[in-house]
Amino acid sequence: METLPFEIGETAHSLRRSFDRRAATLGVTRAQWKVLFRLSRTPGLRQVELADMLDVEPITLSRIIDRLADAGLVSREPDPADRRAWRLQLTDKAQPLIAKLRKLAEGLVDDAFDGLSKDDLEALREKLALIRENLAAAGDCRKAANQ
Repeated sequence: METLPFEIGETAHSLRRSFDRRAATLGVTRAQWKVLFRLSRTPGLRQVELADMLDVEPITLSRIIDRLADAGLVSREPDPADRRAWRLQLTDKAQPLIAKLRKLAEGLVDDAFDGLSKDDLEALREKLALIRENLAAAGDCRKAANQ
């Protein structure tokens, strides 16, 4: 059982590395595709929110956003509630690239989960969700115990 978390981590690492290689054919780095995918799912995030979601320092994200903005893929819009903050949006120019990245992701999923039935995949999804819920609950308990 003690190697299971390691195996889950190694599997996640393999998925990321495989997608990195595929995305590189489009000239996109891991940092960039992570930003593009997150903004496609949650447009209008503030830079600090996105940095927290991606677990990167705000200055690191700022440099990534600078490159994506220079390429015309992301725009910074003023946050009406906070003059110091920016809201991030994908541009129209980003949409074809996102579509190509999604197509690559579909191919990765097909390759990675070959040989697993729909029932297997649903069971796996349910178990992974339970693990995340357990960890979230354990984290909440530890926070309460430290107060």
